[in-house]
Amino acid sequence: MRLRRATRTKPGQARIDATARAVIDCAADPIIALGKDKTVCVWNPAAERMFGWAAAEVLGLEPPIVPRELRAEHNAVLERVANGGNVSLATRRICKAGEVIDVRIDTSDLVDATGERLGWLSVCHRSGEDATVRHYMAERARLVRRLGDVVADMNAELDLEPVLDRIAASLRELTRADAGGFVLVEGDGLRLVSMDGLPAELRGRTADLQTSLVGELMRSGNSVLMRTGESGEFDDLIWSALPGLHTITLSLSHVAGRPYGALYALYSRRKVGHVELELLELLAGHASVALSNATAFSEVVSQRAHERAVIDGSADGIAVLDGNGLVRQWNRAAHVLTGVSAAQVTGKPLPFPVPDPGATLTCQLPNNRWMDVLCTVLDGRDEQVIDFRDVTAAKELEDAKDLFLATTSHELRTPITVVQGFASTLANRWDKLLDEDRRGAVKTIAERAESLGRLVDQLLLGSRAGANRLTVSHEPFDLASVLLDAAAVFRPLSDKHALITDIPDDLPPAHGDVAATDSIVSQLLENALKYSPDGGAIRISARVEPTTDGPVPGDCEPADLAVPDAGWITVTVQDEGIGIAAADLERVFDRFVQGDAGDRRRFGGIGLGLYIVRQLARAQGGEVTAARRASGGTTMTLTLRRASSRSPGAAKPAPIDSPKAGADQTLGDANGHADHAGSGGAHESGMSSQPSPPDRSSTSKPSRGRPLLPWSSLARPILPSPRKPIDDQDAYGGGTSEHP
Repeated sequence: MRLRRATRTKPGQARIDATARAVIDCAADPIIALGKDKTVCVWNPAAERMFGWAAAEVLGLEPPIVPRELRAEHNAVLERVANGGNVSLATRRICKAGEVIDVRIDTSDLVDATGERLGWLSVCHRSGEDATVRHYMAERARLVRRLGDVVADMNAELDLEPVLDRIAASLRELTRADAGGFVLVEGDGLRLVSMDGLPAELRGRTADLQTSLVGELMRSGNSVLMRTGESGEFDDLIWSALPGLHTITLSLSHVAGRPYGALYALYSRRKVGHVELELLELLAGHASVALSNATAFSEVVSQRAHERAVIDGSADGIAVLDGNGLVRQWNRAAHVLTGVSAAQVTGKPLPFPVPDPGATLTCQLPNNRWMDVLCTVLDGRDEQVIDFRDVTAAKELEDAKDLFLATTSHELRTPITVVQGFASTLANRWDKLLDEDRRGAVKTIAERAESLGRLVDQLLLGSRAGANRLTVSHEPFDLASVLLDAAAVFRPLSDKHALITDIPDDLPPAHGDVAATDSIVSQLLENALKYSPDGGAIRISARVEPTTDGPVPGDCEPADLAVPDAGWITVTVQDEGIGIAAADLERVFDRFVQGDAGDRRRFGGIGLGLYIVRQLARAQGGEVTAARRASGGTTMTLTLRRASSRSPGAAKPAPIDSPKAGADQTLGDANGHADHAGSGGAHESGMSSQPSPPDRSSTSKPSRGRPLLPWSSLARPILPSPRKPIDDQDAYGGGTSEHP
């Protein structure tokens, strides 16, 4: 309908406008005009009579006659008319009294004489129950049922990708479009994520949001948009693959109140009506619900997966208990710590005590692990989270420290008691004692004082070893002489043991620190004597490994040794003593550990000897290990690097005066005697006094009288005093007790 505007150049225009107004007012059918903002600007008396609202009640407002469920249809009709053409629609409208009536509405564009579009003009006709209306209502009922089925199918899917594919297929079916799809809004761009009726290679194609039809729709504030192009050219080049494309309709879908994407319906063969636009808008609304459900489900799944990854990646054991105290979740660390798999424990109580909520409990598992267990109650849920971690090492260290304090106190108290006793005797009875008795008492005091000094030195050395502050030299030395000299020192110390040496005459030089090696061998021999209280054979032997492959020391850095790899030499010390439990073969090399604590009072010591021995060996690039003998007793193995013939000073030093290698030398050998210059002491477990061995003055070995390094006094045997005025059988000469 065209309207003419009054102008001063046409005097008769006022009469024409008055006539047009009279026609509208006198028309038998309701005439309603809407402006560009979709509000009522014309409402004639017939409209008042049919719908009950006076003009003053509706002018400037959206028409109140459109039912809520038909607003999408109403908007689709207006959109269709705005894009060209008239629409005649059989539908229903609401009266002011609440009655719903069947009407046919003819809608067209409202333009002025210049062709400028002013809005829409609708003429309403009351319709009866004719065949057309019945057909229309039946078709709408079918579409509503089908839409319900489609919506149910979409909502049944929770995975996002299947939901998008279902939306695209349903869109084409309901709107009878030739193709359809769904584009996702991603920042300032669009991405085609789902389609039906288009080539597969278009999936994933992108476009700019601002210059697209989606951007235009978002800026317009409308819910549906239709664009036609007789030439088939559109700005959205995504759709250029559909031959003969002449119409694009689209509607937005929202998730969490923000545009999530848009549904496209494409037409290349058939015309688009208001019904198709209405269905597109309705489907977009339902798609928003389905997409909201799918994205929420995806976020929940992602969050659960993240939480599961965090739980499974935790070094702590984590269990989730239900209201009945039964396990519902059990992570991998819990399996490792307890040895119980998730399948074994799910639906059952925890295999260890549960502390009160908020409390921590320390308990020991059947596998001997110590655990700290913490219980937390989840707010708003009848569940408990149990976090437990392995504190075995800390527990053992704490116990070892307590035991160390008790043992060290004992080891210190015995020589101090002896010193105090002899000093008191000398002070109170000096004049009454014979000169020989006074000399014996002073000698005993000196022996016990040296024992105390050696004990303190051992504690300090253990501290330095724990801080990785040991420094050793790396140079060739005569290992055979070191072994034979050590055997000569220890041979006279017991008439219950036979010390046998098996050292090849052609044993090559070793590469390392001569003083540290001498201390290692001395400690191993002392342990062999100490932990063979019933006597027996003690064998010290050496051999060259046939290949250059040797053990990899635990803390050795080969790059720091700067020694050509010339092979390995192994030294073994075997005894027939009480042996070491299999579980303690590695533990005996830890600080403050002696295996079976029940033997501490029997053998004495503070549990540092073998710890220091291993650290000295590793500092040289070697290693010390322990093994059980099948016939009883222990085999201790020292591995050292063999000196390379290319190393400076690799020539074997001149041998010292000592028993020849390879000979079986026992305790009764006339060549065996001992003398530790400037020292004496007690190692009373069945050991007797013997003559002194020759002094080791060779430059290839440390001097017994003058330590070359801080550890050179480690495990030096101290001969017992010929006289014992005070019973001090529990005073061990500072030796350690690593065997159980």
